[in-house]
Amino acid sequence: MISVLMLTYNREKLVSRAVESVLNQTYQDFEFIIVDNGSSDKSGEIADRYAARDGRVRVIHRERGNIGAGRNTGLDAARGEYIAFLDDDDWVEPDFLEFLMELVQGSQADVGICGTQDKSFDEKRIMTAQEALIELLWRRRFNVGFPTKLIRRELFSKCRFSETSRFDDIYLMPGILGGANRVAYHGLPKYYVVRHGGNNSAWTTDHALMTPEIVAEYLRVYRKRTSWLCRKFPEQSPTWRYFEWSFMISMVEKITRLNCHECDGLKESMSKTLAENREVFYNSEHTAEFEKDWLDKYIMKGN
Repeated sequence: MISVLMLTYNREKLVSRAVESVLNQTYQDFEFIIVDNGSSDKSGEIADRYAARDGRVRVIHRERGNIGAGRNTGLDAARGEYIAFLDDDDWVEPDFLEFLMELVQGSQADVGICGTQDKSFDEKRIMTAQEALIELLWRRRFNVGFPTKLIRRELFSKCRFSETSRFDDIYLMPGILGGANRVAYHGLPKYYVVRHGGNNSAWTTDHALMTPEIVAEYLRVYRKRTSWLCRKFPEQSPTWRYFEWSFMISMVEKITRLNCHECDGLKESMSKTLAENREVFYNSEHTAEFEKDWLDKYIMKGN
């Protein structure tokens, strides 16, 4: 019923905890596909040892590629009706799969979502695709990450991970949710995220890691996402545009406050876009007071 996909790369000190948390699941009807993404340490060997002991485990060794390329390799090999993802430095509760399977089957949903230790709510919601997308973009209860979610495999038939971008989840997850008949959410913490400097998203909390390349790539996928959402759900276009402008004003504030002069060109470009759309953004029902203050301080002051 379920294919659990995990990509591993140089996590020899952490990967065993992740693997064992899956093998100890109360729900047993699953296969566990581990993609060794060109590890230079013993991560691949550790995975092979688990495969030798447990027939549910399959290991695929491949040359080094980005996260998307590794996940696509796992998707190509998956045979389950549903797909679950696990990062090799995280771990899950023993009832993670059982909880999500009961959630999707009980609500006849294509996607089930649980909580994490830092986004935990004893709240259950059954949402349409559009409702789930709006909740996703607010990021208050769940985010664009593929872990924490059980996804009907059919939804990947027209959606593939980018094999060049580092942050394409920002675009791909809306594509997945947008294709669902309904999305079920119950925010009890069944997935545990381990934060460290090696996380792909570490720059979002450690702003010293911010670079022009990272900001430019985020902008690219935000624009791509907004364009797709406006075509898919045009009646919500003002909401989709708000989220892109909200990201831009937050980046302008950070670049200014942190004196990240390498990003000045991007700051100028974002400031121009925000100035052109200032009235619409300022008067949006979604715009927070601090965002209005930032517009006045960082955008209109210089125009």
